Amino acid sequence: MRDGVVLGVERRRRWPDALKLEILGEVGVNGWTVSDVARRHDITRQHLYEWRRALKRKGLWPAKAPARFVEVPTTEALPATTAPPEAVISEVRIVLRSGRELHCSADLDDASLRRLLHVLETA
Repeated sequence: MRDGVVLGVERRRRWPDALKLEILGEVGVNGWTVSDVARRHDITRQHLYEWRRALKRKGLWPAKAPARFVEVPTTEALPATTAPPEAVISEVRIVLRSGRELHCSADLDDASLRRLLHVLETA
């Protein structure tokens, strides 16, 4: 393209639905963002968003992704505590930008919470 004039044959690619699903499945894997996946496949982020909308309309993309559980390795044994039956244990639900959720006790220490968040963000 020179001075607003397209020279030669314009490049237009066709993407089968199976390939779109495969590419969309890469988002969130190993911490990849929509931008990372788009750059990797030489497309725009908007392509990915539009593909997802179109695949939802066709019924090929799940309305809500199924929950995935990540094993968290522990380095030290956690002390066993027993709460009295009348004690109320509050739970915290943290939703990350990737859509992943963390449900944990409200009295979880900062170091453990940071470790869990890091595992979820990099899984």
